[in-house]
Amino acid sequence: MRLFLDICTGAGVSASSGIRPFLPALATGALASADLGVDFDGTDFAFLEGFWFLLAVLAALIVVVALQRARGADYVEHGPVGAAVAGLAIGIGAVLFAGTLADHGYAWWPGLIAGAACAALGQAAARGLFDRVRARVEASVREALVVYADAAALVGAVVSILVPPLAIVLVAFLAWLLIGGRRRAGEKYAGLRILR
Repeated sequence: MRLFLDICTGAGVSASSGIRPFLPALATGALASADLGVDFDGTDFAFLEGFWFLLAVLAALIVVVALQRARGADYVEHGPVGAAVAGLAIGIGAVLFAGTLADHGYAWWPGLIAGAACAALGQAAARGLFDRVRARVEASVREALVVYADAAALVGAVVSILVPPLAIVLVAFLAWLLIGGRRRAGEKYAGLRILR
């Protein structure tokens, strides 16, 4: 039962990191420092709740927010900055899942693979959704979408740690978003081919 709960927590936290990596990493580290739901002390992943790691994540968040304010949300979501944040999200998701498994003495290396996969799922689903929404709304609302993504990522991570079975709902919802978005894109392109 404990392994199942750890897998749920790891999947939810890493999927949330895929949405946006910064607040899930900070929340997980803070909760682990307080030994609430997860505790990385005594594992190879103790750095996840360490001051320097959390400070580095906070600094990265500040840099990304500053770039967004200076250049706009599109600059942060796409191009080199978007690629850097995406890579960071997958990396953080992988180590958070692995650390969650290591918390109770389970082999941590499968968590790296599963965490990267869950983070990639969260990233693909969220990016598809926010890109579709961004295309339909005015510029002022586009800038606020990053805040919604951060809030969703934070809530997903905290809920996954405090109520692990709910992480299954989060991962299933992200998979549903991804599949639905791809199906809609396929229908749109099929309609365009018919118009020729």
